Amino acid sequence: MDVRFVNPVLESISNVLSTMANLQPTAGKPALKTDDRAQGVVTGIIDLKGKQTSGSVAVSFSKPVVLDIAKRMLRMETTEVNDMVKDLVGEIANMMAGGAKARLQDKGFDFDLTLPSVFTGEGHKVTHSVQGPTIVLPFDTDSGEFFVEMCFK
Repeated sequence: MDVRFVNPVLESISNVLSTMANLQPTAGKPALKTDDRAQGVVTGIIDLKGKQTSGSVAVSFSKPVVLDIAKRMLRMETTEVNDMVKDLVGEIANMMAGGAKARLQDKGFDFDLTLPSVFTGEGHKVTHSVQGPTIVLPFDTDSGEFFVEMCFK
């Protein structure tokens, strides 16, 4: 995978969470993902389609992290991943992909975005829209871990 795609996604999710949730995630070391299982309990995924290349990005949150984000962004306490939390994850995925799209346009890549899809449950599948290596970026927060995946052909 081209590193030109990794940094815009990393910068975008950090910006979204610091701006919208006052949360400062710390990025870990990127790794090649070897299966299609989510590392969180709720995942938002968006396709990026372009003339030069296409791909998808996903953000997968552990339960403690997504509930903390919901508390910060929605100003409400919840103990479960309910419909409102799922909608929030879809919106976070949308903002992450939109921010990455803007940064990638600065590098000469033009993408159209799809609407986000959200999946829940322990061990749910994350199916990217293209075939190719999937990079996973772990992030750490005060409330736990979350993961960003990206796959570009």
